This record gives sequence, structure tokens and C-alpha cells, in this order.
Amino acid sequence: MTDPDRHTHLPRPTATRPLLGLTVLVVEDSRYACDAMRLLCLRSGARIRRADCLLSARRHLMVYRPTVVIVDLGLPDGSGADLIAEMAKTTPRVSVILGTSGDSFAEHVAFAAGADGFLPKPVDSVVAFQNEIIGNLPPERQPRGLRMVADDPVRPDPLAYRDDMAHAADVLNVNRDGRMVDYVAQFLRGVAFSAGDHVLQAAAEDVSRARVEGRSLPGDVARLSRLVQERLADRVAI
Repeated sequence: MTDPDRHTHLPRPTATRPLLGLTVLVVEDSRYACDAMRLLCLRSGARIRRADCLLSARRHLMVYRPTVVIVDLGLPDGSGADLIAEMAKTTPRVSVILGTSGDSFAEHVAFAAGADGFLPKPVDSVVAFQNEIIGNLPPERQPRGLRMVADDPVRPDPLAYRDDMAHAADVLNVNRDGRMVDYVAQFLRGVAFSAGDHVLQAAAEDVSRARVEGRSLPGDVARLSRLVQERLADRVAI
């Protein structure tokens, strides 16, 4: 296993880039959320790697050991909590394991699985991002001195949002069984919440609610699919 943070030639943290020398693996299926993480890492000096599912993350971790792993709790091939639990028990352990989600209950789930910290979505504050990582680093790895940070929110590329809509449309076109409907509703609810797309968020929540209550939901899914297509056609701006 390669540990990039053991190389002595890595740059040292600075007041404006306190995460220099760290590698962050983001396990996230949303390109919009991942672009926010990319911008946060860029401003902080950290290198970023991305995995969009549990399988990809596990393959990555067989080869590399990043300093920080940030895991979305809802992934297309299972729960991010399972990956957190695996990493928490692995020796040598990743220095910092963080969960992330837009769901209110997810923080408890992440900590129960063994996470060191949690980043509630939308993750757009440079200060909050840096504080959560630095505060969970081993004391000898924490940068010293004052930090100088401009905390204006990061703004992900709107094209990344369209990529997420294309992903959701592909899933809905291919498979509308119960498990995939649950996944798409959860995925769109989180993406729309992060982007401030309240209409799409409400439609995704309606589908999730219908599934929980055991109601027939073809109309709810059709409405959700229509809203996704509108965003793909650029008739709705975020």
C-alpha cells in the first residue's frame, strides 16, 4: 500500500493553505458535491482523489492510504457507514474518517460506525471544512500558528449539477425497481438540497415518503423524472 504522506519532500502547511501535504479521498456519487469538495481542497492546499461508489473506494484503499477519507452515507452500491466501519477497524488506520450527508439522522449513523467527525451538507465553508479535518488530525500532524482564510462559500460548477441530473435520468430510464427508486430519491434529495433546488428536493422527498408509507407512487416518480428532464434541458437554473 502506498502512503503518499510519508514522503519527506511533501510541502509544509502554511497560514493560507493549512492542509498542504495531505491527501483527501472523497467517496461521493454526486459530481456537484464532489466539485464543492474539490474547491475546498484547492483553497486549503490538499490533494483530492475521488471514488463514486463503495467498490471504487475499496479498490483505491487497497493501493493508497490517504490522510483523510470523507464518505457520503448514501452511495449507489450500499451505505457509506459500512465503509466507515471497515476503515475504523483497519490497521494502519486512516488518520481522519469523516461522514457527510444532508440527512438529519446521518451524523449519528456516521459516529456509530466509527467516524471521527461529520460534515453536514451542503459543505461550502472553507473554515468549517478545515476545522473538521484539522481538529481530528493527530496532534503532531496539526498545523501550528494562525490560519488566514477567506470564508466566502465555494460555488460548484453548474455543469456538475447537470451531470448529476444525467446520472439520475439514466437510472430512472433503465431501472425503476424499489431499491433503485429509493437510491435515486435519496440521491436527488441530497443534490437538490446542496444546490438550493427546493422544487426538486420536495419532489424527491415525496417519492421517499410514498415508499416509506407503502403507497403507489408512479405519479410521484413520473413528476420527479420530468423535473430532472427540465434541468437537463436547461429550462431551470440553479
